[in-house]
Amino acid sequence: MQNNVRPADMERITTLEQANAFIDEQVKEVRAQVGDKKVLLALSGGVDSSVVAALLIKAIGKQLVCVHVNHGLMRKGESEQVIEVFGKALDANLIYVDATDRFLDLLAGVSDPEKKRKIIGAEFIKVFDEEAAKLDGISFLAQGTIYPDILESIKAAESGKPVKSHHNVGGLPEDMAMSLVEPVKLLFKDEVRVVGEALGLPHGMVYRQPFPGPGLGVRCLGAITRDRLHALREADAILREEFDKNGLAGKVWQYFIAIPDIKSVGVRNEMRYEGWPAIIRAINTTDAMTATIEEIPYALLHHITHRITHEVEGINRVLMDLTPKPIGTIEWE
Repeated sequence: MQNNVRPADMERITTLEQANAFIDEQVKEVRAQVGDKKVLLALSGGVDSSVVAALLIKAIGKQLVCVHVNHGLMRKGESEQVIEVFGKALDANLIYVDATDRFLDLLAGVSDPEKKRKIIGAEFIKVFDEEAAKLDGISFLAQGTIYPDILESIKAAESGKPVKSHHNVGGLPEDMAMSLVEPVKLLFKDEVRVVGEALGLPHGMVYRQPFPGPGLGVRCLGAITRDRLHALREADAILREEFDKNGLAGKVWQYFIAIPDIKSVGVRNEMRYEGWPAIIRAINTTDAMTATIEEIPYALLHHITHRITHEVEGINRVLMDLTPKPIGTIEWE
C-alpha cells in the first residue's frame, strides 16, 4: 500500500479479524521498508498518530522515536496529557519539544488558512529534522495520515483547487530529508478505530475526539493573535467539560469552538463591551467525508453560553453552527 490511491476492491475494515489481517500486512511492509533504521513519529496524541504509534511499536519496537511538538496550538492540558499517557502507557521513546513562540511568531499576521496550514506543516518538518539530527540512524518520518486527508488535498479536476490541504499532505517540503512511513493512509477514520482496538489500545484513546494537525490554528480563524487563541483554548475547555459531564462526549464524534477575527458590541457591568463570538460545532460522522449535525439540549446550550461569556475574557456571544458536510467542511478552515 505504498501509493495514494485506495484500491477499488479493498474491503472496508469493520471487524477485528480484518483489522488483524491489516496489521499483519503493515507490520511486514514496515519492517521491509525500515530495516534496521530508526523512525521518527509525529505524535500528536490524537487517534491517528496513536494507532500508528502502537502499530510501529509492534513492528519495530524501540526503533521508533516519538516526538510531541507543542506548537502553542494545543487544547488546554493536551501536551501534559500526551506526556503522561504516551510516555508511560505506550512505553514509547518520547521527546517533548516546546516550540510555542517559534510557531506563533511565524503565523503572526497570516490570515489565509491554506498559508497557515503550509507554515505549520513546513515548520513541523523543520522541527523533526532538527530532532532527527540529534539522533543516530533516523531515516524515516511516520505520520498518522488517513485517506480523507489525501482525498481533500487532491485538486478537484473541475476547479483546479483542493477542498482543503492538510499539513501532512500539502504542507510537506519537496526537499524533506526523511522518507515517509504512513501505514494507515488508505484507511477511513472508522477503520483506524477498529485497527486501534485490535492493537489493544484503551477504548478512551481509540474513540478520542479527533483533533486537526494544525490544532487550534484552524479554529482561531483568520490571523492568529495570542489573546484570541487564549480565549479559544479556555472556551473549548468549557465546552469539552460540559459535554463530558452531560454524557455527550461519547455520543458526538467531534465538537469544538471556533472564534473568528471579528468583534461585536456587548454589555458587561453596565458598560459597552466589545468581544469575539465563540462558535460551537458538534457533528457526527463515520468516515469524515460526510457529517451530520448533533442536536444539543437547549438548556445545556444556555448553560455553556453562560459559562463561556462569564468565564472567558474577550468573548461576548456564543453561536451554534448547524451546517452539515457537505456543504460545510468539518473544520472552518
